[in-house]
Amino acid sequence: MSRIPPGRRADYRAFDEITTRWHDNDIYGHVNNVVYHAWFDTAVNAFLVRRGLLSLAESPIIGIVAENACRYHASISFPERVAVGLRVAHLGTSAVRYELGVFRAGGEGAAAEGHFVHVYVDRATMRPVAMPAGVRAALADLIVKT
Repeated sequence: MSRIPPGRRADYRAFDEITTRWHDNDIYGHVNNVVYHAWFDTAVNAFLVRRGLLSLAESPIIGIVAENACRYHASISFPERVAVGLRVAHLGTSAVRYELGVFRAGGEGAAAEGHFVHVYVDRATMRPVAMPAGVRAALADLIVKT
């Protein structure tokens, strides 16, 4: 089985800069796998918050994580700065599939790549609802056209 090569920075539409922290490293001296998932969550929600599309405390419609995964290409360790690239692979009525790449400062090839699925729900009932129009428009700009 051949391995899929790492994606490139140019494959992503938006970026969030993150500084690794001392406690991100595990006993083996590299960033622990669970931290990558936290970076994905941070990049997606930071994008929405910065654009005024999500109020963490008040939005009546919120995206909850239904699925995520990560594939690792190279180790990252503290202290490093990384950029988490974001793009949209699928935009449905109530769900979006983000694809994310983690890049070392100045690196062109992804050290890790993954996906993250948000399902939009009514905060009060936690039942799926249609994605808000403003969110949909912003995410449409992140779609990678092949």
